[in-house]
Amino acid sequence: PSFETSGYITFDLGPGADLGLWSGQFEGLSPDVPRTSEVCLAIDGGRPDELNATFKQWQSKGVTILREPHDAGFGLTFLAADPDGNRIRVAPQD
Repeated sequence: PSFETSGYITFDLGPGADLGLWSGQFEGLSPDVPRTSEVCLAIDGGRPDELNATFKQWQSKGVTILREPHDAGFGLTFLAADPDGNRIRVAPQD
């Protein structure tokens, strides 16, 4: 994280790109509600070894993994979830 408070965290994704996540900021929001959409973090270069390294790093930090690395036709990808159940896909950049 590049910035963190209770209910808000940001990650530096590289030059000119940050990812900000809010948690519990809306009344009635529950992690039990199924999430069907996802945000994609595209890895520049997107080589399988880079994606696998990211997967192992996230896994070692206790990130919830919804689907392990697999070939989805556009390259190697995996699917994770944040603590609120929002889906995060990691994939190669087009």
